[in-house]
Amino acid sequence: HTLTVTDLSLKAPDGETVLMEGATFSLRAGDGLGIIGPSGGGKSTLVRGLLGIVPATSGEVRFDGATLDQWSKEQQSQFIGYLPQDIDLFPGTIAQNISRFDPAADAEKIRGAAELAMVHELVVQKPGGYETPVGPGGVALSGGERQRIALARAVYGTPFFVVLDEPNSNMDAVGERALAQTIRQLREAGSIVVVVTHRASLLGDVNKLLQVSNGRPIVFGETKTVLARLQEKRQQAAANAGGLRVVE
Repeated sequence: HTLTVTDLSLKAPDGETVLMEGATFSLRAGDGLGIIGPSGGGKSTLVRGLLGIVPATSGEVRFDGATLDQWSKEQQSQFIGYLPQDIDLFPGTIAQNISRFDPAADAEKIRGAAELAMVHELVVQKPGGYETPVGPGGVALSGGERQRIALARAVYGTPFFVVLDEPNSNMDAVGERALAQTIRQLREAGSIVVVVTHRASLLGDVNKLLQVSNGRPIVFGETKTVLARLQEKRQQAAANAGGLRVVE
């Protein structure tokens, strides 16, 4: 039901360089969080910390009051879905990739994930449908197609916690509209969805925003409130810049 992040700090493998410091926020079932900020500011590092990929040097991440390591790997695979920036589809069929190579996967569950990701019609147009081979030696897919199939993999089984890191970087307008619908449907089903994005097009589908910069959280709150504050800061900066004059 809940995700609670308390004073989370993350360091680089050298153990010295601080990548993220002092992230604190909480989300409930049905929340959507957009993480925004400049490139290299720590957005991807933060979500990898939420997933336990980057170990915390201090602070903690808790799901329903339990730290991530209190959940077994099997449990984590059931309630976590992740779409990373760098997408890998593995040698196998589209169905196998969507189901994360689950040997017990059934066709309805795979199709359900594809429909949730709005990619079913794309899949059935391929020569072998869901049995089309992909990955090295398989059918060549465009960047947008790979991203949408990877999105179906991330939402397979409708996980409670779904992290999407720049999920629309290779998508056209059709793909973006489908992605927005997927985010809305996940939230309606009670999932928490965290989206890292540089594009404003997805911000209307999340109710919370977190701005990060230089490895630190800057502001967290309701989307409309945060956007209004950022707009106010931009206007103030523009006014200050416009008021400058050269003194000789």
